[in-house]
Amino acid sequence: MPDWARIDTVLLDMDGTILDLKFDNTFWRELVPARFAAVRGLDLDAAKAHLQPMFAAKQGTLDWYCIEYWSRELDLDLEQLNHEAREEIAWLPQAERFVRRMRALGKRLALVTNAHTTTLAIKDEQLDFRGHFDAVYSSHRFGAPKESAPFWTALQAEDGFDRERTLFVDDSLPVLRAARAFGIAWIYATARPDSTQPRRDTAEFIAIDSIGELIPEVTLERRSCG
Repeated sequence: MPDWARIDTVLLDMDGTILDLKFDNTFWRELVPARFAAVRGLDLDAAKAHLQPMFAAKQGTLDWYCIEYWSRELDLDLEQLNHEAREEIAWLPQAERFVRRMRALGKRLALVTNAHTTTLAIKDEQLDFRGHFDAVYSSHRFGAPKESAPFWTALQAEDGFDRERTLFVDDSLPVLRAARAFGIAWIYATARPDSTQPRRDTAEFIAIDSIGELIPEVTLERRSCG
């Protein structure tokens, strides 16, 4: 468990950490190929075979996370498709409870995501989570993805967090490694970013099935009672 007395700032990823990655996996693996197939007159398998190498070539870059880039490349209105599917956007188990508890404990909360601002806005419109956070940062604002060192330098300059008193949770191993290299003291990996998928190997990082596991066992109410 984290030593919460030594932590002032909590940085949380969005998709796969507080929100269920099921939505994104379904969107990119099923909905986008289906729409692409319908527009191009292809069968679904052919559409997936066409799109897979395009997607793979951009992983780990800002373009991979940019809905505007893919809308241009695929000649599809992906913002509209997100709106059509938004009822499936959901919190991960215990995530909202964790966020509310951090607020109650007086921790500074920042949402740190690779998601494009358009995607972020759609998800917030559905779940209304931005108000829980002191700050919300998209990597597109800094021109570098979370997997890169320049992102962390720019984020720290903007936010001013003390890396030795900061906790960070994410589901991406490349992102977690970049955060560790930058010197973030407390790092955890979500092992079940998609609630419908089996538990994943988180390599060298401490694994949690849900960020709810990090909630302090001693509540504010019990503390106040001595």
